Amino acid sequence: MRAPVTGLPVLFEQASLRAGDVTILDRLDLRLAAGAPTILLGPNGSGKTSLLRLAMGLVAPSGGRISWGGRAEPGERLAMVFQRPVMLRRTAAANVAYALPGRDDARVAQLLDRVGLAHVAGRPARKLSGGEQQRLALARALARDPEILFLDEPTASLDPAATKAVEDIVAAVAASGVKIVMATHDIGQARRLAGDIVFLARGRLIERAAAATFFTAPATSEAAAFLRGDLVL
Repeated sequence: MRAPVTGLPVLFEQASLRAGDVTILDRLDLRLAAGAPTILLGPNGSGKTSLLRLAMGLVAPSGGRISWGGRAEPGERLAMVFQRPVMLRRTAAANVAYALPGRDDARVAQLLDRVGLAHVAGRPARKLSGGEQQRLALARALARDPEILFLDEPTASLDPAATKAVEDIVAAVAASGVKIVMATHDIGQARRLAGDIVFLARGRLIERAAAATFFTAPATSEAAAFLRGDLVL
C-alpha cells in the first residue's frame, strides 16, 4: 500500500521574505513536525503572521525554499484562521457549508456542535459576537479536514470567556492529532497551549525550544527580555 500523502513536516530552508527593500523574514531555518502545538511568539512586527502565510502557501519566499512533506507545493489539508476572519453574508450553517464539497447537512451540524455553535446555526454570521465568529471560523477551517491548522492570533480582541472557549477548541483539535501552529502575543496563552515555542524578533528565528524550557530557562537575552515584559526591538 502507498503511504498516505502528508504535508508534514513543513520545512523552511534559509527562507526569506522581502517587500521592496524591507526584509520581513530573514534566512529562516525551521522544521514544523507532527505533535503538540507550536506557538509563535515575538513582538509586533517580528514576522509571525508572515511565517504563517508562507507555511500556508499564501505567499512565496523571496529567497530560500519551503517544502511540505518533501514536496515543493502545499497539499490540500491545510487551513488557516485569521485574527479577523471574514464572515459571508449568510447564516452560520451556510458559512460552514460553503467550505464543504457538496451539500452535507449532517457534517455542518457536527462541526457547529464541535465548536459550541449548534444553537446559532440559523443566525446571520455577521450578527454573531466576536467570539462566536472566531469559533465559526474554526468550524469552517475544520470543514477542510486539515492535517495542519494555522492560527493567527485568534483571540487577540476577545474577552476572557471567549478566549477560553477558543482555547478549549484549539486544545481539543490538537488532541485529535491535528498539528496546530499558532501565533499569539499572549504569554499566558502560550504557556497553556504550547508544546514548543518559536521565538521571533526582527524577522529572525531567535530561539526554538520546548515550552517548559523556554519559559523556565530561555537561552537568549531577547527571549528573557520578552518574558520579563521588556521591549524587544
